Amino acid sequence: MRVNIWYNSGMRIDKFLKVSRILKRRTVASDACSGGKVSVNGKSVKPAYQVKLGDVVAVGFAGGEVRFRVKSLNDKVSAKDAESLYEIIE
Repeated sequence: MRVNIWYNSGMRIDKFLKVSRILKRRTVASDACSGGKVSVNGKSVKPAYQVKLGDVVAVGFAGGEVRFRVKSLNDKVSAKDAESLYEIIE
C-alpha cells in the first residue's frame, strides 16, 4: 500500500471545512479562504493551507465568528460524526 507523506502531515483547510460540515461546499470554503475570512492560529490562510491536529481555526460569518480546535483529520465522516473532528472554542 502506498502512503502519501503529505497526506499524513495534514489536510487542506478548504477540504477540512467541507468534511467537518462547518461550511456546506468546498467551493464556498475555498472562496472564504481566498476572501480572508478564514484564519489558522491567528494568520489568514489560503485554501491549500495544510491544517494539522491542534490548530485553532477561525471562520468569519456575517453574524460573527466561529473558533474551533482541530481534533481529528478524516477524509470521510458521516454527518452525525462530523462534530468529532473539531471542538468549539468560546
